[in-house]
Amino acid sequence: MLIIALVLGAVAAACGEAGPLEHVGEATARWVTAATVATTVPPPIVVEIGDEAMVEAGDALWVNDDIATVPPGTDPRATIAAVWSREIGSRFVQASRSEIASALPTIQFPSTIPGDVRWVTSQLVFDPATGTLDPDTSAAFGLWTVEPYTVESGRASVLRVGAAPDGIGAAKSDIVPIVVPDGLSLGWTEAGLRYELFCRASISDAACNAIAESFVPLSDLLPT
Repeated sequence: MLIIALVLGAVAAACGEAGPLEHVGEATARWVTAATVATTVPPPIVVEIGDEAMVEAGDALWVNDDIATVPPGTDPRATIAAVWSREIGSRFVQASRSEIASALPTIQFPSTIPGDVRWVTSQLVFDPATGTLDPDTSAAFGLWTVEPYTVESGRASVLRVGAAPDGIGAAKSDIVPIVVPDGLSLGWTEAGLRYELFCRASISDAACNAIAESFVPLSDLLPT
């Protein structure tokens, strides 16, 4: 119960009064690749949850992957500094999968996502006063059913990742549902990080829970 209380408190603090989508995935369009046309061929279904098809996350178009590729073993501090150098007015700075995996070596991401998600946006989130990662929300991801930043309602799901509270162990905690408007939010901690997964009401609770249970190291999902 202590873990649950800590997770709930930390997630609530990260959300703030503005709600689960506040500022997540701000466009900072200069750093979003122009090649955002998703494939016209639907990705293969890996599992069905009721009437909802789930597909592999790697089959979506990660729109920031053209920004930079970070070699394995790169010092996280160097990666964080390089991403911060691109800051242009927002603390949400667009970053590629490999940059986020380098900056947060233990970070995980769902291996399966809703079948109608075609785009994934990804950012590292900073404390502007220091140029270091914000501990409350260090990384943010948006899962989109439409071209990113064109229609807000097209963002089907949001994932926030921050530092876990001190004293939380490395093992994955229980997944705790959090009451939010317009959908379901799930919170848990693992390997020093705190996760909050928000699913809009268009995604069933069963599918949202399946997404949360499918997390694997983000490094396993890097393009080859």
